[in-house]
Amino acid sequence: MTKEIKIQSIVKNLGYEPLENRTIVVSYAPANLSDTIARFFSNEFYILQLCAEQIILLPLSKLSLKPQKEAALEIPFSTIRSVSTKHIGLNNHITIQTNTDSITLSTQQAELNEWRTSGVAATESPLSLKNWHKKNLADTLDALTALNPQ
Repeated sequence: MTKEIKIQSIVKNLGYEPLENRTIVVSYAPANLSDTIARFFSNEFYILQLCAEQIILLPLSKLSLKPQKEAALEIPFSTIRSVSTKHIGLNNHITIQTNTDSITLSTQQAELNEWRTSGVAATESPLSLKNWHKKNLADTLDALTALNPQ
């Protein structure tokens, strides 16, 4: 449970320029049903933050769901060849194709977010109803797909 402003501060301290209201919680998308079951018990979450020139992923602590002060992955916009989003079950999958690789992330849809794990990570405090993941999701997905080269 972390305020979005705290995440922005961490990102700035790492030397990035975060874009406001472009912060969501993601995990790596499972490859198949077996992987889905395995990840149910040990899912790791990350904060996806759109910045001025890149996308970064910050790992969340498994115990406290607070962001760690390190970037797990940085994807410069200049390396992105395509971005697509797709509804799958209760999640959205985000596939980012770069010059050298492809990554598929999963993010929980806004409607049930408060009742799922990423919703806990995205609330500002235990008694708060403010959920920045839910508030930012649609615009962040739109911003990601807008990264597709023209």
